[in-house]
Amino acid sequence: MSYKKIIYTLPKPVIILFAILFIIPILSFKINKNKQQLPVYKNPKISIELRIADLIKRMTIEEKAGQLNQMNGGSLTGPGSSKTDRDAKTLMVKQGKVGSFLTVSGVQNTLYFQKVAVQQSRLGIPLLFAMDVIHGYRTIFPIPLAEACSWDLTGIEQNSAVSAKEASAAGIHWTFAPMCDISNDPRWGRVMEGAGEDPFLAGQISGARVKGFQGNFDNQHILACVKHYAGYGAVEAGREYNHVDMSRVTLWNKHLPSYKGAVDAGAATVMNGFNVFEGVPVSANKYLVTDILKNKWKFKGYLISDWASFEEMIAHGYAKDSIDATQKAINAGSMMDMKSEVVLKNLPNLVKNGKVSITLVNNAVSRILYYKFKLGLFDNPYKYCNTQREENDIFTPNNREIAKTAAQKSLVLLQNKNSVLPIKNLDKKIALIGYFADSHADMFDFWTFKGIPEEAVTIKEGLQKIYPNLKYATGYDQDTKSTQKLINEAVETAQQADVLVVNIGWSGKFAGEDRAFADINVPPAQVELLKALHQTGKPIVALISSGRPLILTNILDYCDAILQCWIPGTETGNAVAIVISGGYNPSAKTVISFPYSIGQIPVYYNHFNTSRPGLNNQGGAWESRYRDIPNAPLFPFGFGLSYTNFAYSNLQLIDTLLTTNKPLKLKVTVQNTGNYDGEEIVQLYINKKFSSIIRPVKELKAFKKIALKIGEQKTLEFTLTKKELSYLTAEGIPFLEPGIISIFVGTNSKDVLSKSFNYLGN
Repeated sequence: MSYKKIIYTLPKPVIILFAILFIIPILSFKINKNKQQLPVYKNPKISIELRIADLIKRMTIEEKAGQLNQMNGGSLTGPGSSKTDRDAKTLMVKQGKVGSFLTVSGVQNTLYFQKVAVQQSRLGIPLLFAMDVIHGYRTIFPIPLAEACSWDLTGIEQNSAVSAKEASAAGIHWTFAPMCDISNDPRWGRVMEGAGEDPFLAGQISGARVKGFQGNFDNQHILACVKHYAGYGAVEAGREYNHVDMSRVTLWNKHLPSYKGAVDAGAATVMNGFNVFEGVPVSANKYLVTDILKNKWKFKGYLISDWASFEEMIAHGYAKDSIDATQKAINAGSMMDMKSEVVLKNLPNLVKNGKVSITLVNNAVSRILYYKFKLGLFDNPYKYCNTQREENDIFTPNNREIAKTAAQKSLVLLQNKNSVLPIKNLDKKIALIGYFADSHADMFDFWTFKGIPEEAVTIKEGLQKIYPNLKYATGYDQDTKSTQKLINEAVETAQQADVLVVNIGWSGKFAGEDRAFADINVPPAQVELLKALHQTGKPIVALISSGRPLILTNILDYCDAILQCWIPGTETGNAVAIVISGGYNPSAKTVISFPYSIGQIPVYYNHFNTSRPGLNNQGGAWESRYRDIPNAPLFPFGFGLSYTNFAYSNLQLIDTLLTTNKPLKLKVTVQNTGNYDGEEIVQLYINKKFSSIIRPVKELKAFKKIALKIGEQKTLEFTLTKKELSYLTAEGIPFLEPGIISIFVGTNSKDVLSKSFNYLGN
């Protein structure tokens, strides 16, 4: 007899009593247990997509606006921090009105706000902490422009990985790098932050930087941000925040490839630029944001404005007020608002009034939440808040060693008459002259928030370790001005030396955002100093410190050797000393042309022929030329000397029957014909004639960095497919027509071997 039949035979009062005592408590327990189960979005066993969908359903429109709001937290840390401001922002985090902070760093600070977000807000959505980790957190690497001159993609990726490791140890999840803007104008202060003037090389470098920053999205890496999308490097006259005007052909072929290289590498985020494109601010430019980035490139990450650039559409004259600016930005496909809080204030009403689609908002919020899940912040919100890592992973000897290698590879040898470098005799009497050579304060650029100048090695400190007979004189002051007394002291010091090492150029403080200059000549007092030192008859090695190419034309005759040092970072002095003494043979090549004169700017290698090219300045009338200076730059793209020499020969096109499935192959032989082992960057360029859209005189399409011992030669093989040989139409469609294709291979964009073939089409 079953227990059910037994129950049914019992008197009704007994059954009721049984239910009260046993069945109801069991059911209640099951119901309460179900209630205590985690919400779907908090369950780590469920897919990210389902967790996001669940969370989106639970969020109010105000909380969604909060996720699209990045708040400036600069006033929350440091000596100027305000308790009142901290309390106000703490309340906003509790209310779900903040999705991320910028410029809040350090485990103590990030842990505090993360606890508020996770433990005291309604839904417990974790925050993202972002910072401008441009070329190092505390261990400072060479400025990105200098780093790019290494053409070393593996090293560049490693440098970014070290920067990410240090930043993540300080509680940072996200950096606003790499900058992928192409620029031909060294007057623009932000050339220091990019990879130069070539779209192909910049795309390769941007991708390497993204991979280094992001890794596998573990807590040793951080999110990368592609900026400033798109075309911001073309600001008129090199002036920050200025107008941009270009054709779609120029956009697709010159400017977009560098951003796409970073997007293809998996960049999680993209930042809008301050500029306009086709008369529309890029923050509200649907063609750029939605048509290209989201639809054509299939970008799955999220966008953020540059500092208050949503709100600044009012100053452009494009939006009438912050409500209009918010509506136009979000409807174009832009997402997170940095600093201005216009989305936080206006989005809820815009959605309620039907001016902005909730579907568009949900998509934007979902993309941001995805990376919070991807970083593991929902399951372990404090994984980046490890005090032990903050103590052990920042500014380590290993990090500094990597930074030193990076600095060595970034130094470009521009001139070396009579092989005055290297100075291998360490007993030589060296006169080091130049204020910057002994100034910690002038060694770093604008983008080194957590770098400590006093921890960096100056040029003087580096050289003193190697050359015991070194004497020093300032020559000029911190403002690059000089007096007869300073010049006399420098000459007196020089007369006691065998070799003069003169550090000239600009302070690192003049490199970076809002540091545009109309005059980029070497300061006059430094030129006068060089003239006086030249009268001593001693060999002169000029070390150029700057965050951009300067006009060096006026100093060539007064210098035997010129080493472009840029702003090399923490290990400046050690790297310079190793290169000067021959411990490392310079291999870097310029990634931006050095102008002959200011009036020549913009000057760049991948220019177009006109109907009257006038390239040789041989005096012919009615040509496109200057009457007073050459057309060509002083030092072209891809230029850089070595302590040895390399000879190129036997360029062969192996197979020119180019089809969709059959690439073009070619060979070239390179030999080290000098007296030192060295590295050479072999560069391959093309030119396509008879195209429906004219093409540049040369376009970089491949390169290889090789090491050759004395006397050694290597035969290199390159493969080019239709993808490399094609160009893009005004709508970004690859195109290659029949016509003459020229191939150039050489040591820089000017000194090349060449072969041509007639491409007949498929």
